Amino acid sequence: MTTAARQDVVQARRVVVKVGSSSLTTAAGGLDADRVDALVDVLAKAREEREVVLVSSGAIAAGLAPLGLPRRPRDLARQQAAASVGQGLLVARYAASFARYGIRVGQVLLTSDDVSRRTHYRNAYRTLDQLLAMGALPIVNENDTVATDEIRFGDNDRLAALVAHLVRADLLVLLSDVDGLYDGDPRTPGTSLVSEVRGPADLEGISIGSAGRSGVGTGGMVTKVEAAAIATGAGVPVVLTSAPHAADALAGRPTGTHFHRTGKRSADRLLWLAHASAPRGSLRLDAGAVRAVTQRHSSLLPAGLTGVEGDFAAGDPVDLVDESGAAVARGLVNYDARELPRLLGRSTRELAAELGPAYEREVVHRDDLVLLRRQGRAS
Repeated sequence: MTTAARQDVVQARRVVVKVGSSSLTTAAGGLDADRVDALVDVLAKAREEREVVLVSSGAIAAGLAPLGLPRRPRDLARQQAAASVGQGLLVARYAASFARYGIRVGQVLLTSDDVSRRTHYRNAYRTLDQLLAMGALPIVNENDTVATDEIRFGDNDRLAALVAHLVRADLLVLLSDVDGLYDGDPRTPGTSLVSEVRGPADLEGISIGSAGRSGVGTGGMVTKVEAAAIATGAGVPVVLTSAPHAADALAGRPTGTHFHRTGKRSADRLLWLAHASAPRGSLRLDAGAVRAVTQRHSSLLPAGLTGVEGDFAAGDPVDLVDESGAAVARGLVNYDARELPRLLGRSTRELAAELGPAYEREVVHRDDLVLLRRQGRAS
């Protein structure tokens, strides 16, 4: 029988499910066919009444054994090589398993660069929405084969939270090798499962570990709690539990940890800009420009600039910092770094008269800007 506390789970019609590497692979790094099939059995059943998007780790882990790698490599080049081999194996295994139920799958590989830019964000949404409309089950992963350190999500928990926001999901389920959030190390006697989290106050005093058990993934409990905060802040409730309890989680039964929504649903891609992008540089603002950006939600104009740092191109994410160097916002810049020094402190009218009408534009338009410091959190 379902409790009232999980009614938001029961009523969810579009669900994002994220599964970690440790729930799909053996300790040696190869795919565990039985584990994949068990997950697919649950998702195929859920799909009878809901739309399901799967965010799946496991590409790098699946590529270790075929390449003779004893463990996950530390360097990016070998991680990319393992992902290149493993991603094909992973999706092929999913395709074969879902085929038992007559379900087609579609692979969607993303980098943060793909979805923090306006047109790319719309394209990603349309692709995922169309796959669902055509009856396919999207399988999303980070595009590890081409992602660089500057454009990596860093972990698929964060990616899953952002995908849940992107596809306007009603629920995010995070599947791990731990059956929920505990108030300490779950291996230590006396620790207890935290069954409900209604806001940041419920996490006060809880010691959250930083690493998973298996050694084949990148996420730990920290990344899962952070992902839950992103999703719930965007109006998407979250259930965190272990993969063997996936059916209970999707049915709304009291398993794992239930994170209640704390914010309102939004279709704004700026959540991605705040949480998925890495700044390529920074723009220093005078006090007036800081007030204009943070209080009046204005675009950033050249007149408010006092300094430029970094090597970036037009369209790249940059941090907007105040006179003390603290980041107050992040945005997509409309100029290359080499163009900006001669624009500092000058009006757009003056620049247009001297350099032409192309320079009568904002440095960062307000539609491409998200605040990072308002009441202590991103907004």
